[in-house]
Amino acid sequence: MEKKKLFSFNTKTLVATALGAALFTVLFMYIKIPTGIPETEIQTAYGVGGFFAALFGPLAGFLIQFIGHAISDSVQYGSAWWSWVIASGVEGFIVGLSFTKLKVEEGVFDSKGIIYFNVIQVIANAFSWILLAPILDIVIYSEPANLVFTQGAVAALSNAVSTGVIGTILLLIYSRTRSKSGSLSRED
Repeated sequence: MEKKKLFSFNTKTLVATALGAALFTVLFMYIKIPTGIPETEIQTAYGVGGFFAALFGPLAGFLIQFIGHAISDSVQYGSAWWSWVIASGVEGFIVGLSFTKLKVEEGVFDSKGIIYFNVIQVIANAFSWILLAPILDIVIYSEPANLVFTQGAVAALSNAVSTGVIGTILLLIYSRTRSKSGSLSRED
């Protein structure tokens, strides 16, 4: 198997990015669970975004979540809430950094891969939602700090759960559809 390049972007990645952004948009708009905190839901879209980011890398992860979130906000609210759109993209980018270490395409997503993926996605969610989104909310929109940091903490937790559960399940299922390296042998 050829070595994965962290920032490669080919036709396969482009198609996956378009499909991923479309799925992210639809899930972001329609398949979410309320948390009780204003404008903060458990978004199933992040599980799918994490799945695509792990398979196609950080550029695809960024674009899928940035584009999907921007379109969803624009359709639902008339304009994008850019602080959270940027945070979505950054979260997808960071999760996509797991791409070169995972062997899902080779049919391997064992406990080591599951732990690695989930450590990366928890870090990505903590950084993007506890730090980045609230700071951008304050800088761009002059939002009150106590509200945005509460929203950010709830978003970090709920998006980490979504990515951890849905993303892990999708990666496990997908890895089982792939042939393991060396699993096919030639008979003489």
